[in-house]
Amino acid sequence: MISGMVMIFVALWFYQSAIKAKASNVLLWVAVGAVGFFVLQLVLVNLNIYILESFRASEGGAGYEAIQGADRKNEGDFLGFAGILKSLYLELSPSIVGFIAIAFVRLKFVTKEALSVGNLFSGLKEMFQNIKQSFKAPE
Repeated sequence: MISGMVMIFVALWFYQSAIKAKASNVLLWVAVGAVGFFVLQLVLVNLNIYILESFRASEGGAGYEAIQGADRKNEGDFLGFAGILKSLYLELSPSIVGFIAIAFVRLKFVTKEALSVGNLFSGLKEMFQNIKQSFKAPE
């Protein structure tokens, strides 16, 4: 759910950045941003699943899933402060890493600006302001 919303924002962000940079193929860049973010999500979520399953296999041995029928049950895995941090990492890291990677692609290939933190995330404020304006009734 979080990644889907972020992907919509990425597509809007790419669109507005391509329009501002006067790119000739705006919709292609929007597609590159959205598909690139989706592919990164797929890879990073699967990586997180492999990491989680490797922890579980080390806890119960090779037959852990077959004998106890674990199948991604989370009994005890996310208890306490360490469990909360693990849960937050597994949920948010694909979105954050994917967003930063796509921001780098946008910076280098769409806007062609110098690499800096300000330039990396430039245009986000304007994007949210435009979204806010779109909900207002015309006068």
